[in-house]
Amino acid sequence: MTMKRTAGFRNGIDVRVRLRREGASADVAFDGAWWPRSRLLDVELPELVAALEKLGIRVHRFTYAVEAWDEAPARKLAVAGRTVRTGGFRSMNPQLVSLTVDDERRLDLLVVPPEADALTGVRALRFASLREVLPSASPQRALAAAGAHPRPEVVPLAGVRAG
Repeated sequence: MTMKRTAGFRNGIDVRVRLRREGASADVAFDGAWWPRSRLLDVELPELVAALEKLGIRVHRFTYAVEAWDEAPARKLAVAGRTVRTGGFRSMNPQLVSLTVDDERRLDLLVVPPEADALTGVRALRFASLREVLPSASPQRALAAAGAHPRPEVVPLAGVRAG
């Protein structure tokens, strides 16, 4: 049986991007969270821009940490008939991306690692959208609170048989 994945859905749950609720404090470390499926920005960025457009947010510029992604996208991407400028920086926190939107406002999004399991991803998105997020909650602390731990590496033991 072949299953076709619908754009914007992961494991049957729409968990691509969440923004902080209205009335949230302006001094928090990030304005929401994004859970990309991969580390390929050429693939992920158009979907993020489209998801934000559905929320009434037009992205004009997207900046990211160079070392957090597999390949740098083109400096200008055509998304939904318009151009989004991109820029990669070595000085940015690899767990954040920054967006410049319509009214020249800047939105910083926590990046949930693509390899995170479904429960961790959903928790991180929910945590990032809360009004009560503490100003001291760094991206690392937010992901740790959501349970984002690296998957353990499985190393076969020489000379040991299963069974």
